Amino acid sequence: MSEIVITEQNFETEVLNSQLTVLIDFWAPWCGPCKMLAPVIEEIAKEYEGKIKVGKLNTDENANLAAKFMITSIPTVIIFKDKKPVQTLVGFRPKTEFKKAVDSIL
Repeated sequence: MSEIVITEQNFETEVLNSQLTVLIDFWAPWCGPCKMLAPVIEEIAKEYEGKIKVGKLNTDENANLAAKFMITSIPTVIIFKDKKPVQTLVGFRPKTEFKKAVDSIL
């Protein structure tokens, strides 16, 4: 399973009502560091398949959600558990940091 596309229309269903912990990559197509992070997020989606849900949210197309979660810099990754954001990582980081964040929540 690869990442799912998160939008304002499916956010409640895919994130808030998810039984799994959800990692969301807030990104935009013009963002260089976002493009660098994309393969890392894809690898995490594959490695944690069945344990967490991984989604990508385009901040240009979903500005209201980006504003709601105070996204001022991208890429920003937010991990949600039990309907609430529990961890935020801003900027490009090595895969090990994302794995450490996910492992600390699982």
